Amino acid sequence: MNAQPPLVEVDALTMRFGGLTALDNLSLEVHEGEVLGLLGPNGSGKTTFFNVLTGIYKASAGTIRFNGRPITGLSPQEIYRSGVARTFQRSRLSLPLTVFDNIVIGNYQHLQHGLFFNVFRRAAFRAEYERALEQVRQLLAIFSPPLLERLFEPVGTFSMIDRRRIEVCRALMSSPRLLLLDEPSAGMTHDETHALMDDILEVRGKLPKLSVVLIEHEMNVIERITERCIVFSYGKKIADGTYAEITADPVVQTAYLGEAA
Repeated sequence: MNAQPPLVEVDALTMRFGGLTALDNLSLEVHEGEVLGLLGPNGSGKTTFFNVLTGIYKASAGTIRFNGRPITGLSPQEIYRSGVARTFQRSRLSLPLTVFDNIVIGNYQHLQHGLFFNVFRRAAFRAEYERALEQVRQLLAIFSPPLLERLFEPVGTFSMIDRRRIEVCRALMSSPRLLLLDEPSAGMTHDETHALMDDILEVRGKLPKLSVVLIEHEMNVIERITERCIVFSYGKKIADGTYAEITADPVVQTAYLGEAA
């Protein structure tokens, strides 16, 4: 048992779209510093859960507490400022912009945007730029040192794995306590996926208090990177345990295969 209070506490969370119940009385916890895998067939509610947790959808019922504070009903911006960052299954990068531009956007909450600051306080603007540049360099040094040589090239010229690295770096720019990764291996080869997971584990080693929740269909990824897994089916939690425990669970096998193994 984890002696620390959970970083995330979800209680009886329900999300309805008209007559469709996408999340059904869902309760779960995420602990500080753990890597948690979310599993389940397509349409089981995994991405919907991310969207409710990050404020994109407003829950029909139930509560979410983050770091002891209720966040149910807060805006995406408020939840982001509280320490929750995410990536999306489909890339949200701006391909014409440079690597630096795309990553530094992830720290927009701490940037000065005003015309007066940018035009008249040039020394302060330059100092802020240098701080952001150093932070971007540090993140890329972990994920992929070769990207440092292409920091000011358009993202559209990069491979899929490098675009994923850039997206993760952008999410980490805000120094979150919780990082949500929605199918980070989508569109990548097996070798690329393996390399990206190496990068994520490297970051976890340097940021031991960072909690990561990962939606992933590649079972070898889940087995390798997660410490605990939760399985969804029709918006309900049907299993919670280690990878070995959940894959041996007949209920999970039925949800995936349609029959008990």
